[in-house]
Amino acid sequence: MAVPPPERSPLDASFTRRWLAPALLLATTPFIVVAVWMINFHFDGSVLRFVREIDARRFFELFPRPTLAAARILVFWSVFQGALLALLPGRTHVGPVTPAGNQPRYRLNGVAAWAVTHAGLFAAWRLGWWSPSAVVRELGAMLVLLCAGALALCVLLYWKGRRAPSTTDAVYTGHVLFDFFQGVELHPAIAGVNLKQLINCRISMMGWSALVLCLAGGQLEATGSLSNAMAVSTFLLVAYLFKFFVWEEGYFNSLDIMHDRFGYYICWGVLVWVPGVYTVFAQYLALHPTTLHPALAAAIAALGLASLWMNFAADEQRRRVRATGGRSTVWGRPPRTLRARYRAADGVERENLLLVSGYWGLARHFHYVPELAMALAWALPAGRTAFLPYFYFAFLTILLVDRANRDDRRCQAKYGLAWDEYRRLVRWKILPGVY
Repeated sequence: MAVPPPERSPLDASFTRRWLAPALLLATTPFIVVAVWMINFHFDGSVLRFVREIDARRFFELFPRPTLAAARILVFWSVFQGALLALLPGRTHVGPVTPAGNQPRYRLNGVAAWAVTHAGLFAAWRLGWWSPSAVVRELGAMLVLLCAGALALCVLLYWKGRRAPSTTDAVYTGHVLFDFFQGVELHPAIAGVNLKQLINCRISMMGWSALVLCLAGGQLEATGSLSNAMAVSTFLLVAYLFKFFVWEEGYFNSLDIMHDRFGYYICWGVLVWVPGVYTVFAQYLALHPTTLHPALAAAIAALGLASLWMNFAADEQRRRVRATGGRSTVWGRPPRTLRARYRAADGVERENLLLVSGYWGLARHFHYVPELAMALAWALPAGRTAFLPYFYFAFLTILLVDRANRDDRRCQAKYGLAWDEYRRLVRWKILPGVY
């Protein structure tokens, strides 16, 4: 398949986007992942202690070494999730049309895979076939192996995108560092397997849930009990990820899948950043058993569950309106919509419905508000003793603000005057009255 000629886009028009940002992130993100693990497991979760006491010699001494046990865990997990994706029954879902006119296909068996995975973990633990403490003990080694393995995979993806792309959506901008970081292919596949679904959804998101449960199990095995702080945080996170697999079809309409190419930013991020940083609150809580006042624990649980419901309700509003062509209701009334026409790279003119009522009438990305509230609820059980459990919340805030800005620019280029009218009707980007 021929590779499209170099393309210049608004995203790679500046020196910062093209070279500086990718170079800084490539240089710092592996260090941050290892540092987060070190701070939790060797510095009592104190960033200040880490800064004061660390030097090159100490960093090298504490740096986790790869182990055969860690490699076995990662290989088993990847093969197991690949087998569940391929073998469990599920209907085929055809994704949105890509800019080049292609439609990726996905196997929808996420809920079944979630059930088999979690039931299997519990059964294997009760039968004594594995121990959550072993996973916690090998976490540092696993992160190092994931870092190296994901980097090698990104090199392979860059080469494949240049030489043998899976679809005509591959874009090579001519800026090597940017293309490696952002990715060349939109929907790469190997042996017919959609890598975005396998790696993003099953290996990473399913792994996020499993790892947090292992951290909770590690505390239980180490202390003989599970603190209510760990229990609340773990319950909310696992509930959120169960909702993700119920909603997996909707995820295939998200920015990550529809627009972001599969390079270091997404591939390395989901394989390394997710287990290393997205679990930071659980890593801290596992080593710091905390008993919350029952009223506080209930309030945090209520915040998390309300945020989860609101996030799902917002996504469901938009999905339902688009699926019915606007012949539905939003908050008991007919939805207010804008018809936005656009022309894809294949020359075919298409149309999307932009929802201007319900949650989507409050802000163009209001669904990010409950997403942030959930992230805060996962960390709140840690209290105010350390900043580190809140690192993921701080990172997610920056990420979602940047994502909202990128999505606005992309939609402006795609829909033109219709997006101008949408922005006039829905003024705020994320939080009404603030931003």
